[in-house]
Amino acid sequence: MTSLAQQSQPDQISRRNSVPGKTDWDQRYSDERYSRQILFRGIGAEGQRKLATARVAIVGCGATGSALAGLLARAGIGTLRIIDRDYVEPSNLQRQLLFDEQDAYHSLPKAIAAVRKVAAFNSQIVVEPKVEDLIPANIEALLEGMELILDGTDNFETRYLINDYAVERSLPWIYSAAVGSYAVTLNILPGQTACLACLFPDSPRGMVETCETSGILNSAVNLVASIAATEALKILIGGANHARLRRSLLSFELWTNEHAEISAAKPHPSCRACGLRDFIHLAGESRPHITLCGRNSVQIHERHRPIDFAEMDRRLQPHGAVRHNDFVLKFWRDPYELTLFPDGRAIIKGTTDTAVARSLYARYIGS
Repeated sequence: MTSLAQQSQPDQISRRNSVPGKTDWDQRYSDERYSRQILFRGIGAEGQRKLATARVAIVGCGATGSALAGLLARAGIGTLRIIDRDYVEPSNLQRQLLFDEQDAYHSLPKAIAAVRKVAAFNSQIVVEPKVEDLIPANIEALLEGMELILDGTDNFETRYLINDYAVERSLPWIYSAAVGSYAVTLNILPGQTACLACLFPDSPRGMVETCETSGILNSAVNLVASIAATEALKILIGGANHARLRRSLLSFELWTNEHAEISAAKPHPSCRACGLRDFIHLAGESRPHITLCGRNSVQIHERHRPIDFAEMDRRLQPHGAVRHNDFVLKFWRDPYELTLFPDGRAIIKGTTDTAVARSLYARYIGS
């Protein structure tokens, strides 16, 4: 049986690390760590205490999500919950700041890799990895207890789901996106500002630019993450009534030096979510069980079938190259690459034909 280098078991619960044998040093280090941030008048000692008890979820830990996680972890957010369905690939390293070549070689789930990196530079906060696809069936469990949600996703389906959940529960969230040299972000304060469905009632139609088709500048990612992280600090310190919170959709085109703002100061009375309270995405209406996943890939999700990687490795050996660690199993049968997760979810690379993907899954994993 071929396997990747052995990894420790995934962190299934909150973790708070310390430097062994360095208790006194830890205390002095803790006092000094946020001193420059406390000196900033907008935060101060009281603001830092609020950040230390804050609970924030980051949905998606790709380019924007990993930048957000790094910024907020270094700022001292008490609890970060990182939710991501994907794994680290070499193409991620140009812009996804928390990951390195070893993460890509081992195909580590991004949530797991992110937690390990954060623990290395801030052992005083709690970081919770959730290697899951955010869907209507699990959104309540994954976002329970959070006071702010940050968008690090790459698709409107998940964003509309987050929007429904946040509006229904009057929970603030921040929309962020970047592609090419373009970056855009919006604070959504339910009951006070327009929500995502107010400004974009329907998902974009026709050809939509993605990082896979149009590329992306890491500077666009870092810009939008920095703006969103700053707005997050304002919310966590002063709540949704913070006087300095931006109430507009803000966009930047870095390559052409253009920017624009669209007012989002008030909810739209006719909005499906804000006005009519019709949460179709939260209800899971018409949600597909197999979807395109970028990178010439298809995702098969919501399978809920526990996978024994060792047994699956043995079964697949005669059919192609296979290797696994505790978090993912990779199977190559030219021209396809199948990445299998412990719950049975899979990403099949090498096709955008959902019928082909379904056939490969049924042939090698089971129907």
